Amino acid sequence: MNAEIQAAPHAALRILIIEDDPEISRLVAQFLRDKDYHVTAVGDGKAMRAVIAAQAVDIVLLDLMLPDDSGLDLCKQIRATCGARIIMVTALASLSDRVAGLDSGADDYVSKPFALPELEARIRAVSRRGQDGPDQSNDGVIRFGGWRFDAKRRILYSPKGVRITLTAAEADLLQAFQKNAHQVLSRPQLIELTRGKGEDVSDRAVDLLVSRLRRKLALGGRQLEIIQTVRSDGYVFNPED
Repeated sequence: MNAEIQAAPHAALRILIIEDDPEISRLVAQFLRDKDYHVTAVGDGKAMRAVIAAQAVDIVLLDLMLPDDSGLDLCKQIRATCGARIIMVTALASLSDRVAGLDSGADDYVSKPFALPELEARIRAVSRRGQDGPDQSNDGVIRFGGWRFDAKRRILYSPKGVRITLTAAEADLLQAFQKNAHQVLSRPQLIELTRGKGEDVSDRAVDLLVSRLRRKLALGGRQLEIIQTVRSDGYVFNPED
């Protein structure tokens, strides 16, 4: 099944539906689009992997009973490759099925048949997790000000869905800033936080690294002031909430 993509009229949660029943997929997608979500709908694991590789996804609605793929395996793949929240949607409603789904990495579980308003309520509930400032969830993804940072893979996703790959040094610097948001960090402090005590790194090298990270943040549509220079003191990281 080919992916259907329709942009919401304003910034919104990006939802990926993985459902092989065309009618259910169409109904859910249209309901969510009417609520101004950005929705992509696919029918199998291959199309799912293509979407996740190409764009940022916030919420995945995953059907467990797909003809050619194990929903549990797909859930594990999603958890391993991106920071999206996962809601399993399936006719399998036994306790053992729910436990298996949650154990494979799902954040929530909805049984068919379901009411569309309830589904949206669950989407809102899981999306609220990790939105109150910098937060590292169990999947290793750090969220701040609409951005998502997969520290393990060194991939940063902008609020607009732009995917940015960081070097190891840039990733270490971003994590140091995130853990000390809204605090002025001197150049020696940044060296200690990213390289360890006793490292012979010049202040100029720190400035160049900050400049590189700023440029990459700008690629995602973010202005440079997310990392502000404090004259004679260092830098401060001010993500928007």
